[in-house]
Amino acid sequence: MGSGNLDNFEKNLALIEKRGLELISHAEDLQHLETLRVELFGKKGELTSLMKQLGQMSHEERPVAGQKANAIREALTKSYDARAVRLKQASITKQLETERVDVSLPAREVPQSFEHPVFRAQAEIISILRACGFVVEMGPEIESEWNNFDSLNFPPNHPSRTMQDTFYVSREEKLVLRTHTSPVQIRSMLRSKPPVRMICPGRVYRADYDHTHSPMFHQVEGLLVDEDVHMGDLKGILQYLVSEFFGSELKVRLRPSFFPFTEPSAEVDMQCCFCKGAGCRVCKSTGWIEIGGCGMVDPEVFKSVNYDIDKIRGFAFGMGIERMAMLKYSIEDLRSFYESDYRYFLQFPRWLV
Repeated sequence: MGSGNLDNFEKNLALIEKRGLELISHAEDLQHLETLRVELFGKKGELTSLMKQLGQMSHEERPVAGQKANAIREALTKSYDARAVRLKQASITKQLETERVDVSLPAREVPQSFEHPVFRAQAEIISILRACGFVVEMGPEIESEWNNFDSLNFPPNHPSRTMQDTFYVSREEKLVLRTHTSPVQIRSMLRSKPPVRMICPGRVYRADYDHTHSPMFHQVEGLLVDEDVHMGDLKGILQYLVSEFFGSELKVRLRPSFFPFTEPSAEVDMQCCFCKGAGCRVCKSTGWIEIGGCGMVDPEVFKSVNYDIDKIRGFAFGMGIERMAMLKYSIEDLRSFYESDYRYFLQFPRWLV
């Protein structure tokens, strides 16, 4: 590309600058101004299209042409910004002059607040377990890997430690968003000697999201440690909790399972609260619904907190509060709890605050 073409390039730049500044200064509103920006120096604008010719110039001409093109782009941008400020201010001024609020009009009725179904369910579960002698303990939501995994007998290569399942706050400092409330049990045992009878409700976090899973949800876990504790005590507590929470004599069964922190371990099933065990769509015609997990505390966990494994035994259980609320209030999609649609909750009983 010769110097003649460079001169032609500069003339086109000057025309774009003159025309652009003129149009911008006479833009009538913000929408018109934005249209001009796109036409003049947007991705497919006149200036951008012209600058594509830089690739055809010689090494000597290209820097000169590029500097001039950038100077014009900067000038158009400054003009655009200044005009935008003036148009915005004019729009606000016009709105203030034309809009009026009639303060004599009656206020809109503010609906009376009520408890969220999840927190209502949590309060009921806490009340039931407190009647059994359990004390409520709380803990931080950002936990060390040791509290969240190591002390609970999770091996180093356990799948739940991966970033696909666990939110890591800091890999270097080994900090995670707790994946269960079990770390509160560890903190309680480190702080207190047996007997221990506690529950730990709260928010937990896992990398999962669909109609039955949420990346943030609520759990309640229980722990009882003493000298003479067995599976019969555990099942009795769970039976009482289910019957009281659902207001019906629903049976509970324990199915053998595995958890790193309990041995033996079991899944907790309750008799379907909709069909009372006869079989329906909700329970998939089995008559049973899974609600949580439980088991006798593994001796390795007691070793982590310096408990004498020859003298004490204990059991632990845990369940999702959203899961219990969904069953009690016939909610099909877990995500409904967190979509902040006030109208959705008008269908449920109004527990006034």
